[in-house]
Amino acid sequence: MANSSSSHALNTPQANRAEMLENPFQTYLLGIIIAVCGNVLISISLNIQKYAHVRQAQRGSKPYYTSAMWWCGVVLMGVGELGNFAAYGFAPASLIAPLGCVSVIASVVISVVFLKETVRASDIVGGTLAITGTYLLVTFAPHNSTHITAHLVQYYAVSWHFLLYLFIEIILFCILLYLYKMKKVKHIVIVMLLVALLASLTVISVKAVSGMITESIKGQLQLIYPIFYVMLVVMVASCAFQIKFLNQAMKMFDATEVVPINFVFFTASAIVAGIIFYQEFEGLALLNIFMFLFGCLLSFFGVFLITRNRPKIKQQERNFIAMDRIPGRRHTDKVQPEAKTYGSLAAKLMCNRAGQTDDS
Repeated sequence: MANSSSSHALNTPQANRAEMLENPFQTYLLGIIIAVCGNVLISISLNIQKYAHVRQAQRGSKPYYTSAMWWCGVVLMGVGELGNFAAYGFAPASLIAPLGCVSVIASVVISVVFLKETVRASDIVGGTLAITGTYLLVTFAPHNSTHITAHLVQYYAVSWHFLLYLFIEIILFCILLYLYKMKKVKHIVIVMLLVALLASLTVISVKAVSGMITESIKGQLQLIYPIFYVMLVVMVASCAFQIKFLNQAMKMFDATEVVPINFVFFTASAIVAGIIFYQEFEGLALLNIFMFLFGCLLSFFGVFLITRNRPKIKQQERNFIAMDRIPGRRHTDKVQPEAKTYGSLAAKLMCNRAGQTDDS
C-alpha cells in the first residue's frame, strides 16, 4: 500500500510541478536554438513552395505536386517542423511559439537576397520591433517546464477548462470550414484561422508526445500508456490537415501575406493552448505576464510593418507583344487580317490565363 500511494503521489500534478526547477538554463537555450533553426527552414520551405506554384501556373501543364521543387519545400518544412517538435520537449510552448517571428524575418531576408526586393525603412523598423518583442517574450515567458508523463497528460486532458476550450474550438472550426467549403469564402483570414485552430491541437499533442518520449529515454517508460498513442494520432492528423490548409493558402495568396498572418495566429493559439492545457502561466508574476503580452504586441506590430504594402512579384507575360509595339509598323487604324487574328488569339490567351490565375 505504501508503494502504491507513493507511486500515485509521484504522478500527481503537484509532484510534477515540484520538479520544474530541475531543468537547467542550458536546456532552455538548446530549445531556443533548435526552434530558431526550425523556423528558418520553414520560411525557406514556404518560399520554395510558392515559387513552385508560380512556375507550375505559368507552364499550366502539370499539377504542383508533380514538381520536384515543391516536394523539396515539403521536405524542408518537415525538417523544420521536426526541429520545432524537438524544441517543445526542452521548453514551454509559450516560450517556443513566439520564436516563429524568426520565420517572418527570414522571409524578408530571402526576398531581398534571392528575389532582389529593396529594403524599406518599415522593414528595418519592423524587424527591430519584432526582435525586441521576441526578446521580451523569451525573457518574461515562464522558464519552468514540467516533466510530461502519461498520468499528467491524462489529468490535463479531462480538466474542465480544457474540455470547454476544446468544445469552443470544435464549434469555431466547423463554422469556418462551412464558410470555406460550402459558401466558398476564400478569404485569407478564414484559411489561416483553420490552420491556427489545428495548430493549437498540434502544439498540445506535440509537447505531450515529445515530453513522454523524453521521459522514456530518461528511463521512465511512457510508451505503454494509451494516452501516448492518442496524442500521436492527434499530432499526425492535425499536422496533415494543417499542412493541407497552409498549402492552399500559399497557392491562393502571396507568401508575404501568409507568413505573417500564420505567425500571429499560430503564436496566439500556441500560447492559449499552453496556458489552458499545460497551465504554464500558473504562479507567474503579474509583471511577467504584462511584459510577455507587451512583447507579443511588439512582435505582432513589427510583423505588420514588415509586410505592410510589400510589393508582390510581378509575372511578365512573354507570349505576345502589343500590336502597336511591333518594330517597323506604322501606328495606323488599318491592321492586316493576320495581325487581327494574332491580336485576337493573344487577347483570348490573356483572358484564359487571368481566369486560371484567379481560380488558383
